[in-house]
Amino acid sequence: MNHEILKNMLRKHEGLRLQPYHDTVGKLTIGIGRNLDDVGISTAEAMFLLDNDIRRAEDDLDTHCPWWRDMDETRQLVIADMCFNMGIGTLLGFKNSLKAMKEGRYSDAADGMGQSKWAVQVGPRATHLISMMREGER
Repeated sequence: MNHEILKNMLRKHEGLRLQPYHDTVGKLTIGIGRNLDDVGISTAEAMFLLDNDIRRAEDDLDTHCPWWRDMDETRQLVIADMCFNMGIGTLLGFKNSLKAMKEGRYSDAADGMGQSKWAVQVGPRATHLISMMREGER
């Protein structure tokens, strides 16, 4: 069987939806008819999505905070994790912490991170990232 022909048929019949939606029987669906309720995604698919999301976070940081590449790797991991978690738009709201990071004042950056609504929302994740920012160790 020709898979390209089948793919074209399925795309025509199912459509391509890049945002989750509920199909005609109420199943959460995405892409070209992927039933997330019953099928979900595989580990390989999750890792593919993760790789793309990491690249997006790095690209956003390169665009909006190009100095982030000058920090040591541990602190790069912190800001990349934060960008991945909340998106660049929300991360850019951390003006004082970002300024402190840019200037190498990592303890001040950690203090600002700890005083945020984000820290309350993500709990242990924030505690870990704040410690990494302050100490420079994983």
